[in-house]
Amino acid sequence: MRIPLRSCCIFRSFISQKQTLDTQQRGLSGAAMRLVQFRRTGDGDDIRVGVEQGEGLNVVDLKAFDSSMPSTVRELLQLGDKGLDCAQRALASGQFVVERANIQLLSPILAPEKVVCVGMNYRDHCLEQNAPIPEEPIIFSKFPSAITGPYGDIILPPESQEVDWEVELAFVIGRRGKHIKEEDALSHVAGFAVANDVSARDWQFKRNGKQWLLSKTFDSFCPLGPALVTIDAVKDPHNLGIRCLVNGDTVQSSNTSQMIFKTAALIAWVSKFVTLTPGDVFLTGTPPGVGVFRNPPVFLKRGDVVECQIDQIGSIINKVV
Repeated sequence: MRIPLRSCCIFRSFISQKQTLDTQQRGLSGAAMRLVQFRRTGDGDDIRVGVEQGEGLNVVDLKAFDSSMPSTVRELLQLGDKGLDCAQRALASGQFVVERANIQLLSPILAPEKVVCVGMNYRDHCLEQNAPIPEEPIIFSKFPSAITGPYGDIILPPESQEVDWEVELAFVIGRRGKHIKEEDALSHVAGFAVANDVSARDWQFKRNGKQWLLSKTFDSFCPLGPALVTIDAVKDPHNLGIRCLVNGDTVQSSNTSQMIFKTAALIAWVSKFVTLTPGDVFLTGTPPGVGVFRNPPVFLKRGDVVECQIDQIGSIINKVV
């Protein structure tokens, strides 16, 4: 049976539109990878970009594979698809592999231009404090100097006696944009990571006019990692189990489906105000179970170990010192 020419044209148009949508949805390179930053044991301060062979497995050294590649993930993202395609080839080569035992894993992003945070963005977190559901995203920030590695220490500052935990899904911008449409937003995402939005509640709720910035941005108050998991390696970022454990006890357990404003909406909203650039980090809010709303309140103390976990992404483990 012959299909009429007009029907063929309509079918080709539908396929073209679907391919365009798929491209928008999948991120920059269409490759599923876990990008890391690391130091080799004995190499001093020399930072390298690597690609994990799997969660918690050995790492392919990207610069050893191609000496023209940069030494940080942020610079790699600035190269666009060229950089990510090279990372994909390096992973596929199986060469220049560094044993996991011989590296120190760093935050996958260091010194971003912006760390954008979202408050009150989980429905169940709003319910635990009897707060209304926000009608617009509540945006605040951390300074980039707050970032520490996935296994770095959380430093208790002498200025605060009420330091709290907040497990959060983080995402990283991979492509520059301003006034980004929500339907195009995911094409600007490089990938996802696990974050802990460590917070000094006395400064958040009692000091400094109850502004949030200082309470959130003490040094070491943004553990991040363990990898930048590209968007194509995550089936649905808004349907992931998310947990926080303190000294092995589960204190937060929810699902990213509880997020009020999801990734695309946050990008569209924030890009109305500022230009987003490769390497910008977003923290998307926390579920219930934080220490300040427990009865009685519970805060971190020296010697505590905080583990933040998100399905398909991994976990970060930070000791409080």
